[in-house]
Amino acid sequence: MNITINNGDSFYSGNTGCLTRIAVLGIAVMVGAWLLPGVEVTSFWAVLLTAVVISLLDNLVRPILIVVTLPATVVTLGLFLFVINAIIILMASGIVNGFEVNNFGSALLFSLVLTAVNYLLELPNRYLQRKELRKRRDDNTDDEGFTPYEEIKD
Repeated sequence: MNITINNGDSFYSGNTGCLTRIAVLGIAVMVGAWLLPGVEVTSFWAVLLTAVVISLLDNLVRPILIVVTLPATVVTLGLFLFVINAIIILMASGIVNGFEVNNFGSALLFSLVLTAVNYLLELPNRYLQRKELRKRRDDNTDDEGFTPYEEIKD
């Protein structure tokens, strides 16, 4: 079962996939601003613009930051990626009027909330798009009659 749109694409792909992802990120921004005292969003348009800017920064700036800080990321076993996410949030706060983040700690917590809410909102789509596993044959043989443990000899 799959949720499809008019042209047969899945919910997050096709022409409306980008808009859907921005809407989900916008909901996550609203939830994060509501939960955290150090983050403020002044209007609905600020939420949408914040979602667009975070999405663009994630796609354009984040890969560069990951490459530049690769040694720190390796040494910290990937935990430095949280710092990169917080830096992107602070950059978005500097770009978008109406979206304010007080300090680095608030940005770090906000990025964790964004990740959690975004994951929860995308769960239904992931569940609906999973592929069913093929059932294993009862006789444990393939088409040529070999068992899985039989060796091929030259």
